[in-house]
Amino acid sequence: MKGIVLAGGLGSRLYPLTHATNKHLLPIYDQPMIYYPIATLVNAGIDHIMVVTGGPHAGHFLRVLRDGKHLGVRHLEYAYQENEGGIAEALGLCEDFADGDNICVILGDNTTDADIRPAVESFTEGALLFLAKVPDPHRFGCPRFDPNDPTRILRIEEKPREPASNYAVTGLYIYDARVFDYIARLEPSDRGELEITDVNNFYLADGLLRWVELEGFWTDAGTFESLHRANRYWAERRGWRAQPVEDTSSVVHKA
Repeated sequence: MKGIVLAGGLGSRLYPLTHATNKHLLPIYDQPMIYYPIATLVNAGIDHIMVVTGGPHAGHFLRVLRDGKHLGVRHLEYAYQENEGGIAEALGLCEDFADGDNICVILGDNTTDADIRPAVESFTEGALLFLAKVPDPHRFGCPRFDPNDPTRILRIEEKPREPASNYAVTGLYIYDARVFDYIARLEPSDRGELEITDVNNFYLADGLLRWVELEGFWTDAGTFESLHRANRYWAERRGWRAQPVEDTSSVVHKA
């Protein structure tokens, strides 16, 4: 199986930070953000990886990732997404790289400590989505479950105003080669993008979609709140502890 990290976009929700560099190169505690999704793939045994980037800071990745060897990547390729055409458009750039193999796709702003190796090793065909319970499912693709069978997804809704569940489709997916046929059938959404949610619904309609709940920590880092959450978690995981701040407001200084 090959791995794909989607790290394009302008990161406008994180302006002014992303005026300086690509969002996925911002720090999560002591590492660039993109190290985390790459580690998720490498820890699952995937060491042939393509990074899709875009925007004015795309060249910054070369200095950070180089050939990937220092991260455990055996073969690293890059692709450039010229426009803001959506996740599915970015994934479509990887068809030649995939070369008919199954692929594990992760968004570049996703951080998780979940072990996905069992799912990778047991995958055979179709699509496998990783879901997580979140406090803000309206920011994500959100599954609508069958009220008579809570394990069965009826449809995935993209950024719904009134989410049908408290689950989010995380930016972590496993697909077979059909994914590129589905992408070729897509029409731009009202946002002018090719939506990965539409790809997932194609798999669902054809009876080829499964899902599992991620075990462990997961968050994206695409907003200031989620960026802070990711930094806090990984800092504490690596031993950092907040120190109490001394209150000096009542200290009287003599002249």
